[in-house]
Amino acid sequence: MSSVSHSSFFKSRLPQLSLILITLIWGGSFLTVKYGLNFSSPVLFVALRFAAAAIAVTAISFKHLRGMTLKEVLAGAAIGAVIALGYGTQTVGLQSISSSESAFLTALYVPLVPILLWLLFRKRPHLMTWVGALLAFLGLVFLTGNGFGTIRLNFGQLLTLLGSIAIAMEIILISHFAPNVNTRRVTVLQLIFASLFCFLLAPWIGEHELPNFHWHLAGILVGLGIASACIQLVMNWAQEMVDPSQAAIIYAGEPIWASLFGRLAGERLPALALLGGLMVVLGVIVSEWKPKFLNRKVGKVKEITE
Repeated sequence: MSSVSHSSFFKSRLPQLSLILITLIWGGSFLTVKYGLNFSSPVLFVALRFAAAAIAVTAISFKHLRGMTLKEVLAGAAIGAVIALGYGTQTVGLQSISSSESAFLTALYVPLVPILLWLLFRKRPHLMTWVGALLAFLGLVFLTGNGFGTIRLNFGQLLTLLGSIAIAMEIILISHFAPNVNTRRVTVLQLIFASLFCFLLAPWIGEHELPNFHWHLAGILVGLGIASACIQLVMNWAQEMVDPSQAAIIYAGEPIWASLFGRLAGERLPALALLGGLMVVLGVIVSEWKPKFLNRKVGKVKEITE
């Protein structure tokens, strides 16, 4: 293959490769956050994390911030609220569960999105969404109960599961507002509001003091801030060119990367829990797989019934 062919192939796959890269970074962030909790209480950690991300995104988006509308402010506030809830509960949960387990439970947001759309807006899910949700549920049984037919959620697992619901709502709200707002401005606003809401929430749950300065904590916050900024911007750019189903399948690799990083750091999940995590990932992939033969069957049924 010539160098020109290599170059054109790389350019044509750049959006997909970019999403794979940010998924790898995203997977590594679970272990980074867990380490960061050695230096800070969880909700204030999230507040500082998104403050750093907001500063990073604002610095590279400053020229796009003119002309901000009330609708964009409201969109940023709504999305920021569910981000604060999602990442806040996830981070508190990380105090008592492994980073690998947290990543697998968080991945449940993918099959939850179409189910929540059905419950909230009566948008009927595809058959494969239900199949994927069933696989993910079975995975949840193995991941949290380590047995057949039981779910035993400890406090960290329950909080992380609630966090995955909030992250699913984040995806829904972004999709709802995106066609009518400037996404770059809303990205800045949602990070600012997420940080603000966490700062406001912290005293209510007993986190009254900012953490003492530590170089490790400062490095983690700056790194996570830059990573969050890059992830948000790359997602917004790449998903204009990548099919949503393909993007969701790429994102399904996030807990696998997190599990790999966790294992390298010494985390060991029980065999059944690991099987459950892999079933969650399989459920995520299946929920976004829309085979053509099913679409043809649905079309024939509609023709017969009309």
